[in-house]
Amino acid sequence: MDEKICIVGLGYVGLPLAVEFGKLSDIIGFDIKEKRIQELGQNNDSTNEISPDELKRAKIAYTSDSKEIRKASFIIIAVPTPIDDYNNPDLGLLKSASKIVGENLSKNSVVVYESTVYPGCTEEVCAPILENYSGLKCGLDFKIGYSPERINPGDKEHTIDKIIKIVSGMDEDSLKRINDTYLKVCKAGVHKAPSIKVAEAAKVIENVQRDLNIALMNELSIIFNKLGIDTKDALEAASTKWNFHKYSPGLVGGHCIGVDPYYLTYKAESLGYHPEVILSGRRINDNMHKFIVELLVKASGSIKKVLIMGMTFKENVKDYRNSRVNNLIKELKEHKIDVTGCDPLLEKDIIEKEFGIKSYDFNEKIKFDAVILAVPHKQFKEISLKKLKDIMDNPILIDVKNFYKKEEAIKEGIAYRSL
Repeated sequence: MDEKICIVGLGYVGLPLAVEFGKLSDIIGFDIKEKRIQELGQNNDSTNEISPDELKRAKIAYTSDSKEIRKASFIIIAVPTPIDDYNNPDLGLLKSASKIVGENLSKNSVVVYESTVYPGCTEEVCAPILENYSGLKCGLDFKIGYSPERINPGDKEHTIDKIIKIVSGMDEDSLKRINDTYLKVCKAGVHKAPSIKVAEAAKVIENVQRDLNIALMNELSIIFNKLGIDTKDALEAASTKWNFHKYSPGLVGGHCIGVDPYYLTYKAESLGYHPEVILSGRRINDNMHKFIVELLVKASGSIKKVLIMGMTFKENVKDYRNSRVNNLIKELKEHKIDVTGCDPLLEKDIIEKEFGIKSYDFNEKIKFDAVILAVPHKQFKEISLKKLKDIMDNPILIDVKNFYKKEEAIKEGIAYRSL
């Protein structure tokens, strides 16, 4: 059957998906944020993930009117699932989206969730909300499924049409409808998971694995620093073995790697099991900002003024939510260090309001004691080591992800440190 598709949530996950489906047929794009709907209606994506030309080509009816959802027979919910201050899952947006969809759910529809959740959440939490607000019976009047998002912000290579998509449904009928619908845009193919719980588990596994591998690199960085070994040199030597998996140390923020493991650990602990390995990796990654400050203080005990370059949660992406740079700033301030920030992807007022520090432009004549290159945006290639040296009295550079070459920094007379 030809499905009338509605995407609920037009952020980093929902919008690219809507654009792909919108290239094939008329679809509905729903978001509760009217400002977001207005900008998309003007072919402008403030996240810079989708170009104006791509938006123009997609046949999407953008709306913040939830009643429009009633026109759809295939509804995809793609809203954020963050964690709270205690690292517990925050399902507020997911529950709210389920309520909105439930209130506007038509008979014989399929509702697919893409938001990251713990195994069992779709069936145990979301389905009852849909039933409650629709007055319909799940499995009889409508069906549910789960297809974990695999969007990587800033990545123009692994796009929806080029990656294998996991799909799952509550029964054979729903699985077929979900499979057939996603196949239209996922040219690389789909993988049919045997159950919704398996698909939910697969999503958290993907990011738990990456989190643990990065945690290992971060712990090695701490150990090698104490041994006087350059971590990058050690990793390059080790990577000559055919089965070595290449990962790099760094700050781990964002909405996936730094969040998803807590969804699994929450579920595990609710079942009476304490997941030691996963939580150990989280502790290491959550505290790397402290080690960076330790590197800085050891380089010179008289640091009073520091410039941080790069403030978003990852390089070449505008999203600053869940950025670990915030933790770095707090740690520096606890050491009575004055912090200034610079990020070519963020407006001055965002840096000053959201991070609580002064914004810096390289045209300003201000001197610093040290520079921390936290997030290596490609725009920083225009900033030479000589230019960095010129803004420091006693040049100290903490290059978190080895953006610059150590040898060149040393030749320039810069005290260079990296993870």
